[in-house]
Amino acid sequence: MATYDFVFDGLGLRNWCGSSSDGGGGMTSMADLLAKTSGQDAATSPWETPFPSMDELHRACPGFPQSRELTTGLEEGFMSIKDGLKVVVDPLTQPLSWALNEALWVMQAIPWFVMIPLLMLVAWAVGRSLKLVGLVALCFGFLAFVDYYDYTMQTLAIIFVCALICVMFGVPIGIAMSRSDRLQRGMIPVLDMLQTLPPFVYLIPLIFLFSVTEPKLYGIAIILYAIVPVIRLTDLGIRLVDPDVTEAADAFGMTKSQKLFNVEIPLALPNIMAGVNQTIMMSLAMVVIASLVSAPGLGVLVLRGIRSLELGVGLLSGLGIVLLAIILDRVTKAALARINVSQSR
Repeated sequence: MATYDFVFDGLGLRNWCGSSSDGGGGMTSMADLLAKTSGQDAATSPWETPFPSMDELHRACPGFPQSRELTTGLEEGFMSIKDGLKVVVDPLTQPLSWALNEALWVMQAIPWFVMIPLLMLVAWAVGRSLKLVGLVALCFGFLAFVDYYDYTMQTLAIIFVCALICVMFGVPIGIAMSRSDRLQRGMIPVLDMLQTLPPFVYLIPLIFLFSVTEPKLYGIAIILYAIVPVIRLTDLGIRLVDPDVTEAADAFGMTKSQKLFNVEIPLALPNIMAGVNQTIMMSLAMVVIASLVSAPGLGVLVLRGIRSLELGVGLLSGLGIVLLAIILDRVTKAALARINVSQSR
């Protein structure tokens, strides 16, 4: 006898259910078999009463669906709309594949004796710090010395494209959220879901939509995972602008666009740059996971170290990712510090 037979009997659904699955050829658990051989019931006390889950209710009523039917239904539903969804999404995301391919080609086509000084020049233009320039030269020099230069450039190219797209879409979305409380209330659950969803889950539906050889497969996963901080902090930064300042802008007769670009965005820029920093860091984290679906870069070496149990390769590539993260973090923080200094004057 199943635990929850009384539920369906009490509701008068026994005819709909049919006989209990215990006597209807269903699967019998080991606990039930042991209980029958010992002459005892499977549930010996109320303390051991199972939760009324789908599978447990199915034992009492074969007509009630099992949990595997739910997961199968979700899969069949997605597969039924996959072709139509791909027709719409594929052309829209194709420019992402082109951008990633071009960025990967450019970063690897430029020789190291041009690229490393160019990166040092960028670090100097952003931070005006010789220590930062020296750090960039030292880290990239070390990675090139251990023959990881090409992998590092691949990772840097992917981060550059994905972070740029995150900023291009994230900042306008954050501005729109700061303008509308209703939009903010609607977007917060979506952003919460994107931020808390395990990174591997992003890859599951994309694998069914796109070929594993298409760069947009890992590009979309990285963007969805990394875009949240820049949206949230843009919205927060504009909402934290002093109301007295915006009132003064209104008194001077500024239009909404003038007030946005000349007052609100400059004052919110520290928060926006903090969001950009976090977006870059999250992009780097997702690049490593995206190596599971053919994303090039240092993540490939980490995956090789795991698959082939090559401890040295895994540790050295992990160190390379740490060095790249330090460089990107220091450069963006240097840009943020310069913005703060310029605003305090």
